[in-house]
Amino acid sequence: MEANQHNLITNFLWGIADDVLRDVYVRGKYRNVILSMTVIGRLAVLLEPTKEAILKIQAQMEEYRTALIVAALTDKKDLQSPVSTTLNPNHYVN
Repeated sequence: MEANQHNLITNFLWGIADDVLRDVYVRGKYRNVILSMTVIGRLAVLLEPTKEAILKIQAQMEEYRTALIVAALTDKKDLQSPVSTTLNPNHYVN
């Protein structure tokens, strides 16, 4: 990356920081916020390929949670966890 292009990107990011973070954080603390948001952004990009699978697991777990609540209220004792039978979170981790 050329120095000129690097400076343009840096100035763009600091401009956003000035617009968004002004009066919320002290200027010297911007880097803490920007670094955290950069890490979160990179994690989001890395996890994107597994997003649909994880959302499916979340929906199944929510259904199971609802079934547990209903079972607790109705004294039903024969529920099986979807985690032990159909879900393997390690399958989705590369």
